[in-house]
Amino acid sequence: MPAQPTRPERSGPETASVMDVPPFKPSLVKAVFRDVTSMHVSRSAAWAAASVTRTVLTEIIEGARRAAAEEARRKLVPRDLLSAIDRNVEVEVGSKWYDHSPTFRGLTGVLYDAEGVIVPSRKRSGSRRPSAVVGAHRFEAGVKKLLRSQGVTAVPAMVRDLDGIASVFLTDLARDAAMVVREGGVKRFGTVTLAMPGEPAPPPLLKDPLLALSTRRGDGRTIGREDILAATTMQLFGGNLRQRALTEAREATQNTSAG
Repeated sequence: MPAQPTRPERSGPETASVMDVPPFKPSLVKAVFRDVTSMHVSRSAAWAAASVTRTVLTEIIEGARRAAAEEARRKLVPRDLLSAIDRNVEVEVGSKWYDHSPTFRGLTGVLYDAEGVIVPSRKRSGSRRPSAVVGAHRFEAGVKKLLRSQGVTAVPAMVRDLDGIASVFLTDLARDAAMVVREGGVKRFGTVTLAMPGEPAPPPLLKDPLLALSTRRGDGRTIGREDILAATTMQLFGGNLRQRALTEAREATQNTSAG
């Protein structure tokens, strides 16, 4: 039986250690990847993808928890999710889910006909393979575990939104990782450096993962850990969340084998 990766402890005044909570199992990750690509997914890649998804969902839940705490609540509701995204643009991920959730109806726009009647959203057509939206329920157990680790609960609508965001994010991550393998590296994305007017631009990051992972080595049939890290740089455009997701993914996979 392969050894599971160790997770360094992280202390916090109100929450359990994020790194001690493995809510999304590698078997679930591989199931999502099978919906997207026929490529083999290495063990370290599955752990890395699970870690990145956990980091992103934890950040969203923490933002929603802070919003709820302002109203002395420990049960999260959909408006807490909107507040978290409004306060931190980095957590605006899994946007394909927004069209399927009443929570985001006002953000994505409501269509009206000539008589002022709301036009219902276009119905999803059937597919041989389950979409990220159809398969969102698979993430419920992991989402609830993350909520407990933050000392909160959530109403069913909020859990459903978190399920959907996790599912869509991981599905997009899988597609980008497969693209990295097919194209031999990150080909379509650049980096943006922000600086205040009148201040010198910061020096380039020699260890910027987007630059380091711009090309890849290895066969074209296996998605590896580095491909997941490259895909993460494409899904999370800079900022603290991207760096933390990459760091925690590396820590989560330091003791896994490549198979």
